[in-house]
Amino acid sequence: MKLIIQIPCYNEADTLEIALNDLPRQIDGIDEIEYLIINDGSSDDTEKVALEWGVNYIVHFKRNLGLAKGFLAGIDLALRHGADIIVNTDADNQYSGADIEKLIQPILKREADIVIGERPIDEIEEFSLVKKKLQKFGSWVVRIASKTDIPDAPSGFRAYSRKAAMRVNVHNEYTYTLETIVQAGRNKMAITSVPVHTNPELRKSRLMNSMAAYIKKSMLTILRAVLMYKPMKVFTMISTIFIFVGMMIGIRFLFFYFNGDGGGHVQSLILATMMIIIGFQTFVTGLQADIISANRKILEDMQFRIKKLEFGLLDPDGNAKEKNVEMCIHTSDKTDINVKRDKE
Repeated sequence: MKLIIQIPCYNEADTLEIALNDLPRQIDGIDEIEYLIINDGSSDDTEKVALEWGVNYIVHFKRNLGLAKGFLAGIDLALRHGADIIVNTDADNQYSGADIEKLIQPILKREADIVIGERPIDEIEEFSLVKKKLQKFGSWVVRIASKTDIPDAPSGFRAYSRKAAMRVNVHNEYTYTLETIVQAGRNKMAITSVPVHTNPELRKSRLMNSMAAYIKKSMLTILRAVLMYKPMKVFTMISTIFIFVGMMIGIRFLFFYFNGDGGGHVQSLILATMMIIIGFQTFVTGLQADIISANRKILEDMQFRIKKLEFGLLDPDGNAKEKNVEMCIHTSDKTDINVKRDKE
């Protein structure tokens, strides 16, 4: 059983070594632990610090591409190097490395494919009251949208089984945390959370420039994910509102019409007709979006099967190479592209 711990980094030379020193070297049930750094266009000595510390892999971006792309690049490299479990944590040492053992237990016990670290939001002194409320509200919205029970959706401290990692698709460039939960809920994946500790803040968050920007980006991310994965439900609700309002206005016109006063309320008839037409057009748009969503699901299933072939879980005939496909360890071609240091 192989665990790869990945850390996205952007100018983290001052805190990276602290975070790396806090990571576990041995965990019961894990045969091998390796460490992966995503250097997301850093202009400081982040990469040098990682190499001197002795990380196994470094994904190098020439420019800053954002948290989501870095996360996906790390997932891809970890899978190519035979990871059975992938843990994502932060370079600012926000999360306690000792909690990684707790984080991966549901996967080791085959109780879940994705595990989210639940931070004690109310106890984090660095979070303002407004931020605490927003974190809870955002998590509530994600729970509704994804039909999951994750109390801390924005948490970046999470573990993925090999199977779950191969199904990850992120379309948002801002962050992967919210969309992946909605995606997991839509795909009926086993997802859970465990309580974790947090360390004192070493630096201010770079993900949130201002509270207004954080709210805007988070809500847009959730809205886009819901529209992408549950379009029919959203468009049906919108169309129902338009049709209902149009019908109410139409009934009002009929009331005046049968009372001999219809001539003075023609505007109501026009408005009712427009509202009903808009409602039906919205419903048709929902049908089209639902077809696109179904096609996306087929493409995701094809991508998942291709990844199984690529990472050595299936032979060309589509048969499992080992009885337990999810636990199969296979190290694919160890190319030097994006890999600065491999295990010796």
